[in-house]
Amino acid sequence: MKNNYKIKTIGVVLSMLAVFSSCTQDFDEINTNKNTLTEDQLDPTLAGPAFASALYAGIHNGSYSSPGVDDQGTWGIATGILPSTFTQYLSCGYGTERNAFVNGYEGRGWLRFYTVAVPALNNAIKASAGNADALAVLKIWKVFMYNQMTDAYGPIPYTEAGNNKEKVPYDSVEFIYADFFKLLDEANATLSATSATTVGTLQPNDRVYSGNVQNWKRFGNSLRLRLALRISDIDPAKAKTQAEAAVAAGVIETNEQSATFKVSNITPNNMNMIVNAWGYYMTASMESLLVGYGDPRLAKWFAPIDTGVYQGRPVGGLQGQFGTTKFSMFNNDVLGSGANGTLSETKNIEIFMASENFLSRAEGVLNGWNMSGTAQSLYEQGIALSLRQWGITDAAAINSYISGTSKPSVPNVATAYPTLGLQTVPVTLPVAWDASVANQRTQIAVQKYLAIFPESWEAWADLRRSDAKVIYPILNTDNVETGVGKSLMKRVIFVTNEYSSNRDAVTDAISKLKGPDSGGTKLWWDTK
Repeated sequence: MKNNYKIKTIGVVLSMLAVFSSCTQDFDEINTNKNTLTEDQLDPTLAGPAFASALYAGIHNGSYSSPGVDDQGTWGIATGILPSTFTQYLSCGYGTERNAFVNGYEGRGWLRFYTVAVPALNNAIKASAGNADALAVLKIWKVFMYNQMTDAYGPIPYTEAGNNKEKVPYDSVEFIYADFFKLLDEANATLSATSATTVGTLQPNDRVYSGNVQNWKRFGNSLRLRLALRISDIDPAKAKTQAEAAVAAGVIETNEQSATFKVSNITPNNMNMIVNAWGYYMTASMESLLVGYGDPRLAKWFAPIDTGVYQGRPVGGLQGQFGTTKFSMFNNDVLGSGANGTLSETKNIEIFMASENFLSRAEGVLNGWNMSGTAQSLYEQGIALSLRQWGITDAAAINSYISGTSKPSVPNVATAYPTLGLQTVPVTLPVAWDASVANQRTQIAVQKYLAIFPESWEAWADLRRSDAKVIYPILNTDNVETGVGKSLMKRVIFVTNEYSSNRDAVTDAISKLKGPDSGGTKLWWDTK
C-alpha cells in the first residue's frame, strides 16, 4: 500500500518512516516490510522529518506520543538494563547486574534500532539525494548510530540493513570501522568545502544542531577522535593518523558546541522518565568516586538517603540481599521527573560532550600523538568543562577539585555489610595529576568515566578498550561463561529471533566474531 501524503511531524514520522510492527517480529520480515515508503514517494521535504526520527531513535529514546512505534521503555531496557548497568552508572536490580541475559532484554534495542532508527535514516538519505551538505551530516549520524550497535553486539547488519532482502548478512567490526573512517573523512571534506552555514533541508527538524554546518563538522571530527582511540591498540598507526587529522580539522571544544538532543513534550528525555520510576539507584562504585573526591557533581546527580548521607548499592546483589537498606536515588530535580513530573520535556539529552574530547586528547598525548596541548593541561580542561556543564561555575571550587589529593572512599554500605569486599576500592589515585604515566592513564579513564555520565554506551566501550579498573567487580554472577564471571561484560549476545530467521547470517557473524556468541568474547578492537 502506498502512502501518498507527506509527513510533517516527528510523531507521524516515527509511525510511518519507522517500519515497526511488534516486539516479536523477525528481522527478515522487518527488512522487507511492505509498508515502508518507496523511493518514488520520497522528496527533499521528507529529509528533515526522517532525520528527526533517526536522531531521536538513534539515541535509543522512544516517544509515548507515537503509540505503536515505541515508548520510553526502550531506554529503560536497551540502555538502563544493559550498558548503564554494565558500567555501574546505576543499579537496576535486574539479572544483567549479575551478567545474565534474561527475558530477551538483548533484543529490545536491536529491534527498535532496525525498525525505527535505520529506516528513518535510510529514508533521509534517499530524500537528500543530490544534496551534498545534507548527505555529509547524515553520514556523520550514521556513524554515530551504528557505532553504538557494533560496539555492543560486534558484527551486525550494516551495508545491507534495510535493503528489502529477506536474509541480511552481518559485516565484521573491522569492516564497519573502516567504513566509519571513510564516511567521516568524506563528511569533513564536504563540510569544509561548502559555503553554506546551515543545511536548509535538515535545519527545521534538527534538534541537535539546527543544521549548523560548523557544529556538525566538529561533531564528525569528534567521532573520528573517539574511534581513533578505540582502535589504538589494534591499529596504532591508523589511530594516530585519524586522531591527529580530527584535532587539526577541529573538534568540539566548548560546552556550547556539545551535542545534545533538545527535548520536547513529544520527544521527552526517557532517562528522566525512567530512573526513579523504575527504581534505579546510585551504585557503590559511583559513591566511592564521587564521595571520596568530594565531587561537586554528586549532589547534582544523586540524592542522599534520609540520614543525609549518600549510599550506593553494590551491583550484582542477590534478590533480597540488602533487605530494607536504603540507597540513594537519582536527584529528581536534575535527572528525575522533576517536581511537576515534566522535567523530561525540558532536560536535554547528552550525546557527545566537549569534556570527552579534552580527556581523549590527553590520552592521545600519552600515546605520542599531536593533540595541540600537554596531557596535563588537556586533562584539567576536560574536568573543568564537565563541572561547568553541570552548573559548577565557581572557579575556586573547580580548581580545588582539579588539585584535590583525596582518594575514593569505601562505600557506606560496607559498614553494615563488611564481608562484601568493598574495603578494597577500585581506584586509589587522587584527581591531582600524577607523575607516573601509568597512573595518568588511569586518572584520565576515571575522569572520562565521570565526564561521559550518563551516556553509558560510550562509557562501556571506553572501559572495555582501556581496561582501567574504575568500578568494583560485581558481587555475584549468573554467567560462568569464559570471559564473563564477575568481570565487565564484553558484549551483548545476538538476538534469539535471528537464530531462527537468519541463521546462516548469524553463523557467519559468529565466525567474524572469532569467538562464541557470549558476553565474554572480546570485540575486534578490544585486545588487552
